[in-house]
Amino acid sequence: MSSSEEMYPIAAEAARHVRVRVDMVLELTDADEVIRAAWARIHGDEQMPELERRQAADAVAQDPAEAIAYLLDPVDLVAEVPGVELAQASWSSELAEYDPEETWDSDD
Repeated sequence: MSSSEEMYPIAAEAARHVRVRVDMVLELTDADEVIRAAWARIHGDEQMPELERRQAADAVAQDPAEAIAYLLDPVDLVAEVPGVELAQASWSSELAEYDPEETWDSDD
């Protein structure tokens, strides 16, 4: 047993899954640039069926928040984290009012 294992033993009954919740507010500084980037990702996805590709491109054109959802990928967030594998993920985005003076309750 290494010294780090002696200092920080891993419980045999420890849960194998961890739920991570993240809330972010992104400022759209250039909605057209975001939409163009989402279109590039959609059109570059060779596994997406053509009908779905057209529908996704239309949705992205109408809603920058939809474009953000195509650009953010939870797989990318954990790809290089050692010792973890993404088991399941879901995410969404929406246009929102933002007040920088408002404090967030981290217990939501």
